[in-house]
Amino acid sequence: MTQIRSVITGCGGYLPETVLTNNDLAKIVDTSDEWIFERTGIRERHIAAEGELTSDLGTAAAKLALERAQTDARDIDLILLATATPDNTFPASAVTIQSNLGIHHGAAFDLQAVCSGFVYALATADNFLKAGQFKRALVIGAETFSRILDWEDRSTCVLFGDGAGAVVLEATKINGSGTDRGIIKTEIRSDGQHRDKLYVDGGPSATGTVGHLRMHGREVFRHAVTNISDIIQETLAGTNFTARDVDWFVPHQANKRILDGTARKIGLEPEKVVMTVEQHANTSAASIPLALNTAIEDGRLQEGNLVLMEAMGGGFTWGAVLARW
Repeated sequence: MTQIRSVITGCGGYLPETVLTNNDLAKIVDTSDEWIFERTGIRERHIAAEGELTSDLGTAAAKLALERAQTDARDIDLILLATATPDNTFPASAVTIQSNLGIHHGAAFDLQAVCSGFVYALATADNFLKAGQFKRALVIGAETFSRILDWEDRSTCVLFGDGAGAVVLEATKINGSGTDRGIIKTEIRSDGQHRDKLYVDGGPSATGTVGHLRMHGREVFRHAVTNISDIIQETLAGTNFTARDVDWFVPHQANKRILDGTARKIGLEPEKVVMTVEQHANTSAASIPLALNTAIEDGRLQEGNLVLMEAMGGGFTWGAVLARW
């Protein structure tokens, strides 16, 4: 029976030029390359230049995704930007990207689920496309987390970086076979009782300020492996696929220990994990599409591969996506 599936036709990424290494950070706070790498797997991160906005990063990633999809920007009728660091309180940074791309139709809006944002945005766009409301979507994850870090707090400032990634989704008719391309299943979850474990201590309604990121690292780590493992099993359930069928596991790049622990728990071989945390650090909603872009550029990710994506972020929010590339 003919079905509609959201097929990923192109992917792009963008990283700011400035690289901040662990040794650079050691000149700012009491830390070292060894201390950071041992606990996180991070060696360096990219930092947006002065005046370089989240929308600028997102626009650059979107242009590359459109080029690889061989799609004209004017054929896009939906833009979803996953970000926790928008240019302004409003309007949505997605409409700035829409304008930058010369698009004057359709809809564009921001989606905020912190590090889970890209997974949430993929799930949202997928449902819009399957419902027939839109035909082609740009789903973007873009962050300038450097703007909300407390650079005197070594427990958080060493973890994050800036960047953007994007994919083009197109509603496509399929026959429903196991080899059809596109998003097969999405699952998203949240539990607000944990909102004080990873948060920003400011906001328009609360303080009238931007605020800084705060985190209870051990609590986040403890919940992350359990929540991520559970959502992956829920996503695979009923699809006729198991973890052994997955060609590439593309997780949110939060911490190498979390990624290793999750892979072990669900029975995935280490060589199937696309890991960019060493070079990018945690770029929040941008981390999954940036990792996808890396796997495309180094030749690992090929058409027809079965790809499993997952993320967990502040809130807590978490989710997973299973797709045939």
